[in-house]
Amino acid sequence: MTVNLEVAEGVGTLRLDRPPMNALDVATQDRLKELAEEATRREDVRAVVIYGGEKVFAAGADIKEMQAMDHTAMVLRARALQDAFTAVARIPKPVVAAVTGYALGGGCELALCADYRIAGENAKLGQPEILLGLIPGAGGTQRLPRLIGPSKAKDLIFTGRMVKADEALALGLVDRVVPASEVYEQAHAWAARLAQGPALALRAAKEAVDAGLETDIDTGLTVERNWFAGLFATEDRERGMRSFVEEGPGKAKFL
Repeated sequence: MTVNLEVAEGVGTLRLDRPPMNALDVATQDRLKELAEEATRREDVRAVVIYGGEKVFAAGADIKEMQAMDHTAMVLRARALQDAFTAVARIPKPVVAAVTGYALGGGCELALCADYRIAGENAKLGQPEILLGLIPGAGGTQRLPRLIGPSKAKDLIFTGRMVKADEALALGLVDRVVPASEVYEQAHAWAARLAQGPALALRAAKEAVDAGLETDIDTGLTVERNWFAGLFATEDRERGMRSFVEEGPGKAKFL
C-alpha cells in the first residue's frame, strides 16, 4: 500500500510509503482519502500524525502520470484530487504533519491540511507548479494564503521557489523546527498529549476555528456560541469542571 494507517496509544499515523520520493499519484491520493475517512470514523484514533518517513515527506505529484493526462482527463480527476486532501483537512481530530526533507507541490499542500506542522532542519517546502506552467491544484492557492497571508503565499506560488526550514518557520508555514531525527518523535508526542484530552471539545475547537476562517465574525461567533453551549451536555465537561473544583486546574482525566 502507498499509504498506511498505524494506530498506537490513541494516535493514528498516516504514513506515506511510495519510495523513493512519496510521489502522490492517483492511487496514493485515493488511498489517502480512504484512510483519512477511516481515521475520522475510528474511536481509537484520537489524534493523527501525517508522516512520509525519515528522508522525505512528499516530493509532489507523479509528473509522469500527469504528463499523460489531457484536459478532459484532468477535468474528471481534479475534484477527486481535492477531495482526497480535503478528507485530511476535515479529520475532526488534532492533526500534525511531521515534515522531513522535501514537501513540494502536493506534498506541501498535504502539510497545509494539518492543524500544526513540525519540520526537520532538512525540510524544504514549496509550491513549484508554476514552473510546469500550472498552479497548485490540491488546495495550495486557498490554504496557503489563509495560513501565511496572501502576499507571502503569492511570492511562493508565483516564483515556485523552495524555502528551507528556517524561512518556512519565519513565514509561518511551519510551527516548529527540530533536528530531522526528532521530527516524528516530537510530532507523535504532540498528538499523544492531545489524544488524552476531551475529544468532543477538541473537535468543537477545531471546527469552530476552521468554520470561522471561512465566514464573517458574527457567523463565526454563532458557531462558537453553539459549540460552547453544546459542550455543557457532555460528560467530559462534567469531568473537567469537577476535577477543577476538587483538585485544581489541569488534572482532569478524559479517558
